[in-house]
Amino acid sequence: MNLQPVMQRDGCELFQGDSLALLREFPDATFDAVVTDPPYSSGGFTRGDRMASAVNKYQMTSSGAAHVGFSGDNRDQRGFLAWCSLWMAECWRVTKPGGIFLCFTDWRQLPTVTDAVQAGNWLWRGIVPWDKTEATRPQKGWFRAQAEYVVACTSGSLGPEQERAGPCLPGVFRCAVNSETKHHLTGKPVRLLRELLGVVPPGGRVLDPFAGGGSTLLAARELGMPCTGVELNPDNIEIIRDRFLQAVMPMPASSPSSSRPPQPPCNPLSDPGKP
Repeated sequence: MNLQPVMQRDGCELFQGDSLALLREFPDATFDAVVTDPPYSSGGFTRGDRMASAVNKYQMTSSGAAHVGFSGDNRDQRGFLAWCSLWMAECWRVTKPGGIFLCFTDWRQLPTVTDAVQAGNWLWRGIVPWDKTEATRPQKGWFRAQAEYVVACTSGSLGPEQERAGPCLPGVFRCAVNSETKHHLTGKPVRLLRELLGVVPPGGRVLDPFAGGGSTLLAARELGMPCTGVELNPDNIEIIRDRFLQAVMPMPASSPSSSRPPQPPCNPLSDPGKP
């Protein structure tokens, strides 16, 4: 590949550009896992709602925060399905047989994303709900918008369950969306990504084609996993650079999960009776 990363640090490389175009430059069977949070093209019930800017759709005015917006969030439903199928197929191509694909989405786009992953050759294995806790948007007279979803897939078989390595992971992750400082309008907590990356073999190479504020890359770095990110927005590139510079802890050597540094869990294990 002739492209040069805009950042190389602590086992992570970051490329700037359109994800679909850059994915086509990566060799086949390069990565062990793809973990990503693409634009949802959601945020409303009508075409007019969806065409609003990402800041207007996703930023609560009461938060007082000011985050950079992002492009690619205004596709109609057929366009979103076609676009997802294209980049998901490229992710499948660059992932090793038996590799893992985890993709965030919301309730509106969940049916479309589960169709798209199958059109992109992935074996869809289910969804993993992310319970964002009660620190989310309330709706008077209706249910709180408290969950997003991770669509979980593999590139073919994982092999017999009795022969698999790795821990038994939760089927639901409870982690407050405001448990960490947000560096991106729709950024996910690094601690949540660390928990999700528990399904990736130790030392596995991780790809995030929509790096955003860099949470997946930082989580992979903390777990000793080499990682590659793609991000279009130059403002987000600078945010990722700054976050890597601020995260001064050395990258641990690849090792079995039992020897990884302890991390605070997302799930409130001290009080398992709580929802």
